[in-house]
Amino acid sequence: MQAAPVRATAIPTFTEALRAVEAVLMRNGQRTARRNAWNAVLEDRRRASDRREVQHVLEAVAHRAPQAT
Repeated sequence: MQAAPVRATAIPTFTEALRAVEAVLMRNGQRTARRNAWNAVLEDRRRASDRREVQHVLEAVAHRAPQAT
């Protein structure tokens, strides 16, 4: 009696498996919500960067010696 042939299947990586589960769980509406949330995070980071830059400029102006008029 011969053994049944063994079929070689590729085992998905953890990331691939996670993405497959995510695709099943997150249909279009949830995917859109996630994308919108990420865009909001990126926009918040941009605004924070702009605030830091303005703060540095204001501090530089405040520490500059007053000019005689």
